[in-house]
Amino acid sequence: MKNSQLRKHLKRTLAVRWRSFVNGSKVGQLGENVYFEKGVELMRYPKNISLGSGMVLKKGARLCPCNEKATISIGNNTTVGYHTYLFASEKISIGNDCLIAPFVYIVDSDHNIEKASLINQQANSTAAITIGDDVWIGTGAKILKGVTIGNGAVIAAGALVKDDVESYAIVGGIPAKKISERK
Repeated sequence: MKNSQLRKHLKRTLAVRWRSFVNGSKVGQLGENVYFEKGVELMRYPKNISLGSGMVLKKGARLCPCNEKATISIGNNTTVGYHTYLFASEKISIGNDCLIAPFVYIVDSDHNIEKASLINQQANSTAAITIGDDVWIGTGAKILKGVTIGNGAVIAAGALVKDDVESYAIVGGIPAKKISERK
């Protein structure tokens, strides 16, 4: 893979190598040359996390398989931006060569809202999220449960994605709608 602007400026200092060693020992699978910035959190069930080779996890990223059966897998050469949250109650799968900007929120569950009982006593409703290869997710986007995003799609900054996105589509808005496609 050609060195991107980001990757050619990464410094593999002793501290970075130490963070990779410590965090790498926590996850279930770790590819080669995964770059962990300070403040990355692997929460609850980190053994259920699989990270591909050449990944970059920016400061403040949080990956959380929320129960013993939940999984998060991220492919090769994908970048997870500053303060991005991935919370899986079932499964979040992200492909190769993706760019996930800062402050993105990807969660595969939400709370039920039946009137007959208190919100905080209701179960979660879950559905897996699948994100293909070569996807760009803009700053502040939110990807909700059950969504599949096709290869090469672009999610605009601030978009709320609650429905599937076809390959190479460009979507934006609240809720996200197709606005164009990659040429």
